[in-house]
Amino acid sequence: MSGMTGDSTRCVKAVAHEGVPGSPLQAGPVFAAPYLLGEDERDDIDTYARASNPGWRALESALADLEHASAARVVGSGMSAITVALRSLVRPGGTVVVPSDGYYQVRKFATEYLAPHGIDVHELSVAEFGDGSLQRVLDGAGPGAVVLAETPSNPGLDTVDLRETAQSCRRTGALLLVDNTTATPLGQLPLDLGADVVVASGTKSLSGHSDLLFGYIAVADPELLPAIDRERLLSGTVLGPFETWLAHRSLGTAGLRFERQCANALAVAGMLLEHPAVTDVRYPGLAGDPAHAVAAGQMSRFGPLLTFRLPGRDEVHRFVRAATLVAPATSFGGIHTTADRRARWGDAVSEGFVRLSCGIEDTADLLADLDAALKETALH
Repeated sequence: MSGMTGDSTRCVKAVAHEGVPGSPLQAGPVFAAPYLLGEDERDDIDTYARASNPGWRALESALADLEHASAARVVGSGMSAITVALRSLVRPGGTVVVPSDGYYQVRKFATEYLAPHGIDVHELSVAEFGDGSLQRVLDGAGPGAVVLAETPSNPGLDTVDLRETAQSCRRTGALLLVDNTTATPLGQLPLDLGADVVVASGTKSLSGHSDLLFGYIAVADPELLPAIDRERLLSGTVLGPFETWLAHRSLGTAGLRFERQCANALAVAGMLLEHPAVTDVRYPGLAGDPAHAVAAGQMSRFGPLLTFRLPGRDEVHRFVRAATLVAPATSFGGIHTTADRRARWGDAVSEGFVRLSCGIEDTADLLADLDAALKETALH
């Protein structure tokens, strides 16, 4: 899925500098709010930082290359990528489909913002994307509906068949947006599978150091860009120049980091399957996982996230305290292994449901630490 070159090569090439001799190999951030104006009043130059920035263009070019997109636009966070895309593309009085078992803040935005503005909001689970429910919604909506799919889903790690979903959307004239945060373009290329738009949080594995927020929108058809550009400009949901530079710099090592994260996740999931202290292990890369068949058909790597279940809230906290290589933190995709108890955020999961994001630690060390922490947890 990654073309003729490997993922680390793709990442390094995406951030390669093509300047003149004597220019920096790695371009730095451009700190400016206003830019100097010319008397000819051209509109193809930088004028104000809410509208454009040279750093944005470098980062957007890299992201478009990685996502196999015609173009990309960066915004201030993954959530703003979703809201900018939906506000740009959903028609007044139109229909939008959002995941009922995906990121909970998306449902809040759809029900608390879009629905009161006359948008017909439908929440469908991953299972309902494939059982005919989506097609029935689209048949009743008419052209112009917008479907947002999240795959693998967060936190359940179920997978949507993107080829099948794209076909359903094309039959009815709907647009398909795919949240590619969990998989990243190093694990999945939704635009190659028929999606119209990718939205994602680059905060996670792409930037990878848990020190900045950024999101992006990537499109197959550049005709979608004017509405997205206008919404970004008017809403002001923009990425600062320093964060832009940090994100661009970090992309160069994303392939290496993601490869180790995925290898660790597969090894940890395999260990947890056999561990008596846990139940309900989920990871799309496991051959026996319910999501594996679809994931194997559209993903080249299966991501850093896995989930499992402990008996309850107290056991989760004891496990995290006992582990020396696990940080208690939400979000995912960083160099550190992290865990959070998803029930605290309102997800429809049990009190002992754990979402674990594997970092880049040595695999043997991580396995040993998790095993010791689970044994310590079981003793109390």
